[in-house]
Amino acid sequence: MMPGSRVRRCAAAGVLLLAATLTGCTGTHTAPRHATARHAAATTHPSPAPAGLPGMPPVADPHNVYRDAGANMLAPAVRHDPPLVYVPHNGSGDVWVIDQRTFRVVARYPAGVEVQHVVPSWDLRTLYSTDDVGNHLRAFDPRTGKAGRTIAVVDPYNLYFTPDGRYGISVAEDHRALYWYDPHSWAQRAVTPLPKCAGADHAEFSADGRTAVFTCEFAGAVAVVDVASRRLLRMVDMPRRYTHMGPQDIKLAPDGRHWYVADCDAGGLWVLDGAARSVQRFVRTGACAHGLYFDRPARRMFVSDRMAGSVSVLDAYTARPLATWHLPGGGSPDMGNVTADGRQLWLSGRYDDVVYVLSTSDGRLIRRIPVGNGPHGLCVWPQPGRYSLGHTGITR
Repeated sequence: MMPGSRVRRCAAAGVLLLAATLTGCTGTHTAPRHATARHAAATTHPSPAPAGLPGMPPVADPHNVYRDAGANMLAPAVRHDPPLVYVPHNGSGDVWVIDQRTFRVVARYPAGVEVQHVVPSWDLRTLYSTDDVGNHLRAFDPRTGKAGRTIAVVDPYNLYFTPDGRYGISVAEDHRALYWYDPHSWAQRAVTPLPKCAGADHAEFSADGRTAVFTCEFAGAVAVVDVASRRLLRMVDMPRRYTHMGPQDIKLAPDGRHWYVADCDAGGLWVLDGAARSVQRFVRTGACAHGLYFDRPARRMFVSDRMAGSVSVLDAYTARPLATWHLPGGGSPDMGNVTADGRQLWLSGRYDDVVYVLSTSDGRLIRRIPVGNGPHGLCVWPQPGRYSLGHTGITR
């Protein structure tokens, strides 16, 4: 995300937030075996799953919270959804739909002014494109791939769902706030001001669902929020601040022991402790580390290094570097996801108006697909898992 019109509007954010506050707006899958002795011991003597947020589906495996999103572990509700990729565009304000099997664009839908992401709903039955400039979502039916109604939402740069399915959260970048909605009626229920979180961006939830961490792209920090009370708990600064482009994406390690935070300016990942209280270390990847994705067994993590034209492959538990995949001729890999079978990684080429399809076995570029102006947070569908936490398809 580059600072632009939304950043200029941030000057009025404090007034908006004060008013909001005063008015009260409101298949089988085997868990990965890790090479380290610590992980082997934990697997031999498993600890009980953490007590989750009330109403959240139980954690089946505390050593791999993504276990139920393994290869082809599709919920009955999505088993017959056609394999499509939904590509939102910042520049052309539309969503293009690509057939995963033929790599052909099969539909194009107007979706707003500056369309940022396509996000699966908690129950996996609706996809939403987010337009933060137009202040609305547009619903897509994953059964048909067709666009439907528009829904008024405040500044939805990104969209997440609480692990219990109770709220949809608009990450309102310009307003420095989180807007909490009923995900069925889309009535607004609450607002959480994040006054020091310039560029509120991406998010992730703890294994027990009780804590959410939101990245602050233009502040060099993350905001830690209590989900049940919707209260800001603390801000955590990254150890070094560069210019205005970090941090961005964030993912919880499979065993919940730490959080990975991609930082474009730093060219790598900050590693937070499991309680999200402090930064433990830094892992260098490539220029403008941006998007984070796990393979289906949750053994490897793929990091899209947007300005390096590469994807860094790390151990999902330790962040140990395993490989670097360079796009032939370079590129700008940004956001996306892994296919249901785990064989392909689809990423938007943010500054090249293309979509890249890579093999997850060796990083080979399978296809470079021309798309519209400014492709961003594309959604690969269907995704395995029991429920969605949002973004481009964080499922558990």
